[in-house]
Amino acid sequence: MNVVNIPVSEMKGRRPDGEGSVQVQLDPDLKIGKAKVFAVYGKGGIGKSTTSSNLSVAFSKLGKRVIQIGCDPKHDSTFTLTKKLMPTVIDVLEKVDFHSEELRVEDFVYEGYNGVMCVEAGGPPAGTGCGGYVVGQTVKLLKEHHLLDDTDVVIFDVLGDVVCGGFAAPLQHADRALIVTANDFDSIFAMNRIVQAIGAKAKNYNVRLGGVIANRSAATDQIDKFNDKVGLKTMAHFPDLDVIRRSRLKKSTLFEMEQSPELDKVQQEYLRLAAALWAGSDPLPAIPMKDRDIFDLLGFD
Repeated sequence: MNVVNIPVSEMKGRRPDGEGSVQVQLDPDLKIGKAKVFAVYGKGGIGKSTTSSNLSVAFSKLGKRVIQIGCDPKHDSTFTLTKKLMPTVIDVLEKVDFHSEELRVEDFVYEGYNGVMCVEAGGPPAGTGCGGYVVGQTVKLLKEHHLLDDTDVVIFDVLGDVVCGGFAAPLQHADRALIVTANDFDSIFAMNRIVQAIGAKAKNYNVRLGGVIANRSAATDQIDKFNDKVGLKTMAHFPDLDVIRRSRLKKSTLFEMEQSPELDKVQQEYLRLAAALWAGSDPLPAIPMKDRDIFDLLGFD
């Protein structure tokens, strides 16, 4: 696989992803295939891994074959599914001096709760390398071992609100990008920047905005205000419940926790979200706001 940084001025015959940007270009023949692919973004610490893992389980409960790919050097995207921190793709490649042909499937893919297949792509050492390379190598390995042939759903759980060329790489594979946000200024500000990144990638790739997942929030008034302004919509709402916090501490998905009326509502919301995503929806042609305009929009009158 070839991964190169190409200045916009040299991208002949292609529209630039972003004016003045330097992009990570993946091998154009490296396609995931027939699976529906979702990339989950949002502000750091907003609950993307919790959301991704429970959404993966919800898809599996609907009878879908799911692969979740964590794209964070912390490699903790899938630990509630596998009950442990898995080695990353970069870790195992390093052990074989990057001779990928020496790897076995069990070296980098682990089966998690309810059959969800789990991969931790990891990331380069701090301050070095490119996250786009890591994503590309992960997809390449999955294809070489034919793990994507019978997969129905792929979920990329992406590091924080980093939207550089490298960590925007999952957008080059995704059908829909989902944004996890809380009902506060910082989360919505990060969401606006992610909308910008998705719009840039949509010039050259199939990815489109799928919608917003409101998380850790009792109310959604600020999210609703932003959505109405830019053209987004909320697909699911998960309040800040203690059972969600405890599920992480127990290294469990929400579908494994002791049943209660409030937990049942959350589980049903995940199942409803998975069913809606599987059914498909029209892309959202959102137009991001200027940074200064967000300051004027949000808050109380």
